[in-house]
Amino acid sequence: MQLGQFIDENADLIGERLTAAGIQHWGKRSGGLTRWLSAADWGTRIFVEETRLEEARQIVREVVGE
Repeated sequence: MQLGQFIDENADLIGERLTAAGIQHWGKRSGGLTRWLSAADWGTRIFVEETRLEEARQIVREVVGE
């Protein structure tokens, strides 16, 4: 399940926190050419296991302050 798209620095912090919480996750970070050609690929997309989505969203709120 997609957790969201984040600037690379926040994605790195979120990934560290997800790992520490034992939440399985993976990310898709587009290369420079793709980012240049497509405004939709401006950051890193993070995906998490669906059963822990709410926990992951709480981690995002703590990292990005929303």
